[in-house]
Amino acid sequence: MPKIAGPEWLIEEGIGEHRAILSAGGAILAARLDWPGKLTAGQVEDGVLISRATGAKRGTLRFASGEEALVDQLPKDASEGAPLRALITRAAIAETGRLKHAQARPTNDKPRPAPTLAERLRTEEQRVRVVRRFDEDWDDLFAEALTGEIAFNGGNLTISATPAMTLIDIDGSLPLAALAQAAIPAIAATIRRFDLAGSIGIDFPTLSDKADRRAADEALAAALAGWPHERTAMNGFGFVQLVARFERPSLLHRLARDPAGAAARHLLRRAERLDGAGALLLAAHPTVIAEIKPKWQDELTRRTGRQLRWQSDPALAPTGGHAQLVDL
Repeated sequence: MPKIAGPEWLIEEGIGEHRAILSAGGAILAARLDWPGKLTAGQVEDGVLISRATGAKRGTLRFASGEEALVDQLPKDASEGAPLRALITRAAIAETGRLKHAQARPTNDKPRPAPTLAERLRTEEQRVRVVRRFDEDWDDLFAEALTGEIAFNGGNLTISATPAMTLIDIDGSLPLAALAQAAIPAIAATIRRFDLAGSIGIDFPTLSDKADRRAADEALAAALAGWPHERTAMNGFGFVQLVARFERPSLLHRLARDPAGAAARHLLRRAERLDGAGALLLAAHPTVIAEIKPKWQDELTRRTGRQLRWQSDPALAPTGGHAQLVDL
């Protein structure tokens, strides 16, 4: 994510989830989402080399948590079963149908825990402030990332996390060249708001006129200025590929891979934000309640000072959970 002068990153350190937004004028310009407890870029930890093909520079490490990472640049004398200290260079990335392991490389640095979201942003020389709650509407962003559907004036985007890349499809009723131009501001905004990176494919309408394709390329370049990436020119079928450094799961990847876990964390956020007297009643689909760990319940009790009551309701949609205050 590029350094942006002026606006500051606001962070909510929630239960099971840290959220960050870069906002201006009440609008969320960019966002990040972190679920603490997994291997994180910047973390240094000792693991055990559990597999390595003879002579290969790559292998698999297992850490005390049980999580595994692909390790590169192995020294010649590193053997299976041997301890190895590693720096995590990329978190695991969950995509539809598979999980890409975290990535690591050997290091002699001292062990250090996973940096928090706030620490990672400060490392990037960003202005950061931890707050109790956002004024901006995280719920709208959550809903967009969960569905992958973004409306813009004249059409809509559909964003999908596939094993090969993140795909952005454009649909609408405008003339094709106008539709491509109208979609570009929404694409640029969504990339930043969803924290997308890695390989991103954009399926524009097919533009037969080279001048229209060139105009779309120029508009896309201007819209993505300041976001570090490489980009192909639009081909005759309207396809453009972007490539950006991939260090962490995007909002889209996290929610697509574990919607019940995401909904559970979102429910806890809603409950923690309630003001007033009474006990907390949390109602949700059984699959969502099953994702709420006992330590999260304890933390919600500690933070709110309230009694908790639970209502498991199979009739609720997984994203339809709600929290309210009730009489003791």
